Amino acid sequence: MQQRVLKILEFHKVKEQVLEHASSTLGAQLVRELIPSTNLEEVIRMQEETDEATSVIRIKGNVPLGGIFDIKPHIKRADIGGMLSPHELMQVSSTIHASRIIRRFVEDLIEEELQYPHLSELTSQIVVLSELEEAIRMAIDENGAVLDSASDLLRTLRNQLRTKESKVRERLENMIRSSNAQKMLSDAIVTIRNDRFVIPVKQEYRGHYGGIIHDQSSSGQTLFIEPQSIVELNNELQSIRVKEQQEIERILMELSARVAENSSELSIIVDVLAKIDFVFAKARYGQKIKASKPKMNNEGRISLFKARHPLIPIDEVVANDIFLGKDFSTIVITGPNTGGKTVTLKTVGLCTLMAQAGLQIPALDGSEMAVFSSVFADIGDEQSIEQSLSTFSSHMVNIVDILNEVDFESLVLFDELGAGTDPQEGAALAISILDEVYKRGARVIATTHYPELKAYGYNREGVVNASVEFDVETLSPTYKLLIGVPGRSNAFEISKRLGLNEKVISAAKSHVSADTNQVEGMIAALEENRLQAEKELEEAHDLLKNAEKLHRDLQKQMAEYYAKKDELVEKAKEKAKQILIKAQSEAEEVIQQLRRMQLEKQAEIKEHELIEARKRLEEAVPKTKKSSKALNQREQKHTFKPGDEVKVLSFDQKGQLLERVSDHEWQVQIGILKMKVNEQDLQFIKSEKVVEARPLATVRGKDFHVSLELDLRGERFEDALIRVEKYIDDALLAGYPRVSIIHGKGTGALRQGVQEYLRNHRSVKRIRFGDAGEGGTGVTIVEFK
Repeated sequence: MQQRVLKILEFHKVKEQVLEHASSTLGAQLVRELIPSTNLEEVIRMQEETDEATSVIRIKGNVPLGGIFDIKPHIKRADIGGMLSPHELMQVSSTIHASRIIRRFVEDLIEEELQYPHLSELTSQIVVLSELEEAIRMAIDENGAVLDSASDLLRTLRNQLRTKESKVRERLENMIRSSNAQKMLSDAIVTIRNDRFVIPVKQEYRGHYGGIIHDQSSSGQTLFIEPQSIVELNNELQSIRVKEQQEIERILMELSARVAENSSELSIIVDVLAKIDFVFAKARYGQKIKASKPKMNNEGRISLFKARHPLIPIDEVVANDIFLGKDFSTIVITGPNTGGKTVTLKTVGLCTLMAQAGLQIPALDGSEMAVFSSVFADIGDEQSIEQSLSTFSSHMVNIVDILNEVDFESLVLFDELGAGTDPQEGAALAISILDEVYKRGARVIATTHYPELKAYGYNREGVVNASVEFDVETLSPTYKLLIGVPGRSNAFEISKRLGLNEKVISAAKSHVSADTNQVEGMIAALEENRLQAEKELEEAHDLLKNAEKLHRDLQKQMAEYYAKKDELVEKAKEKAKQILIKAQSEAEEVIQQLRRMQLEKQAEIKEHELIEARKRLEEAVPKTKKSSKALNQREQKHTFKPGDEVKVLSFDQKGQLLERVSDHEWQVQIGILKMKVNEQDLQFIKSEKVVEARPLATVRGKDFHVSLELDLRGERFEDALIRVEKYIDDALLAGYPRVSIIHGKGTGALRQGVQEYLRNHRSVKRIRFGDAGEGGTGVTIVEFK
């Protein structure tokens, strides 16, 4: 991939944004070295790695990548027998610790049955060097200081040092507290010069204490003297310090040797951590720009849905659908220089480079990108003062280079092709260049303001015209790409809006050829038809989406209904069984009692005793309550006819009769569903005029469609609570046993407010967060009483 193209398309600016998300210098270095790959398998692998990292961040929120250092120089020096400093050893220990944490993190993901093959393969290369890490941590603290616990000898030496220092300080403090000290000392303090304890003595009393002068003040009035009486003690201190330093060096050499022993494992750890940090930096950048993983191919096919230029702020950029390489291999974007055409070129080029570098692209899910062996771009003002070349000449130098190298695996981007020279010659050159690149089989997007190229797309197979929409009302471009519609001149309309005299405009129109007027009229008609078709398509899409959702909800409700029905039938059977058992037991007891009375009394049983026994048997018979529905059915005999509004008893749903399909069956419209229903399962409600079946029934009340979930993401707090209150009422009227409220994770303020409202609602039985498959803490499940 040419460095010039990477610069023109500003790929370096994308890398600068990715750099902000690297957690270590190791990952940052890999970002700086990032270049697009031209190998399909490698690109797919890189995209899968980034997608795995994105999934981990989405599920876990964060990844433990702290404490990573570039320890390769330390490893190299240890390998050749050098001694590492305490600070360098601490970095080695910290990096080992970070590798152990990230390996455990990925292992935990796998234990949760989450599949991340690329991350798992990376972390499996990490060798856990717990012993080396522990050895360094026992000897060196986080600030790079050697601890007393590093060895028994070091602990002994430091205890001796503290004891000796205490003695020296005590002796010197006795000196500065004496009666003559205030007169002879500049200040009553004990200080250190050249690692030896001294006191500040005035110049005129230098001979009073004797000993060694180590320093003097800038004025020369104060001398820092080591009194003769403590010289020997200071000598002993220095001797111990030398032994301490020797022991520290021995410990550092020993630890450095252990680092050298594990140099190969440590090098692998550094490489793996660098790659992991690099992959997660790409994933975090993708989340920041709301990117998605593209499907990759090597067939030159590009399908971008709502693609955005990644370097333009999301709230300012206009998203466009861009297609290339399937029905056509060349797009010619025509129209005046009103902005948007160059952005489209750079969007396609930059998305291509990002995808081939393993970065997710700023477009919707389902987008597809091709892997090109070369990307060529001739964009911008290329005037060269150094080479004494005009803008046209500079463009032609680039185009010549492109034509020398372009092939069927190339993507070519031309901005204002043929500009900078005579319009007729420029247009002819542009057509010739496009024909040549098209013959080579390359994928091409070119922009031009020459009207001659408007007909180019109609005369060439595999070529399509496009333009950037311009709003004459606001006199500004909308930056929306219109594929299939060539650009048209807006000069007359703009001039009219700005107040130019109508006579002048009419005169100007008379100078335009009839062919040009016909072309402009055709373009205007195409644009009007396109806008109408887009509007109708959007309405149809929304209607289909709502119908599909209603269908899914109804299927779910029917499934819940049948499950509930089966549950109630089982309960009824069990209850009936218990009643019969109880009745049989009661009857058996009555019979036994009668027999007992007969045997005991040896006489006829009196009438009142028989009546009492019969009454007990009657009470043992299970009581049944006649169904009100059945009574209503018998009471409400009705001759059904098409158009009647009825209730389907088995589903407890209202519907409308469409036509009789047999002697005992009717076709009934229930919402968007049509089904055959037996007449005995129908209950008449009221008669209606016969109407044509509509794809969506609007029935208010309990049968009015209410979604099983409410999405509050992006709502203001007050508006969200109003929506929740209304939604809960609708759900209760619809008879739902439970619903889901999606509030997202965010800061937690919306979630807390919604849950507080639900806890205080009289009809809410309980609330809980969603399971992992239901949305986790971003969703609250509400169960009603």
